[in-house]
Amino acid sequence: MVEGKMMVKSGEMHLTKNFSYAGAIRSEAARKAGISNEPHGDDVPAILNTAYNMERVRRLLGDSPIIINSWYRDERVNRLVGGVANSAHRLGHAVDFTCPAFGSVTDVCRAIADSGIEFEQLIWEYGRGVHISFAPAMRGQVLHIKHAGQYLKGLPK
Repeated sequence: MVEGKMMVKSGEMHLTKNFSYAGAIRSEAARKAGISNEPHGDDVPAILNTAYNMERVRRLLGDSPIIINSWYRDERVNRLVGGVANSAHRLGHAVDFTCPAFGSVTDVCRAIADSGIEFEQLIWEYGRGVHISFAPAMRGQVLHIKHAGQYLKGLPK
């Protein structure tokens, strides 16, 4: 795990140069349900570690802006969105994102898979987004999902 500190940038608390604390905990589902998505103190180091790893991903993608769809999920938020109980999002290890300025979801996944960046899982999700996790095991598992619950090894052809 990477050691680091949060910083204040433009009046907003940042985990790293390009990733903010607010972005890590932002949840439209939580906002609509009126519930908090604040992490527990034990989850903050994992969120910070994920931010440092996402900086590596961003550099790989030509320093193109990354659009975060989901990152940290409190237990209630995770249930609300239908996440599995042991989701890496629950601990702040996982990020779902796109990077349109770099290319398609397939382009992004291929770049990461071929890069040497260590990750736990890299998942091409329905062609709509990328899921990447940086859990302690760092298995380097590459999957794609076309239908709910149907995970296949590798990236789609």
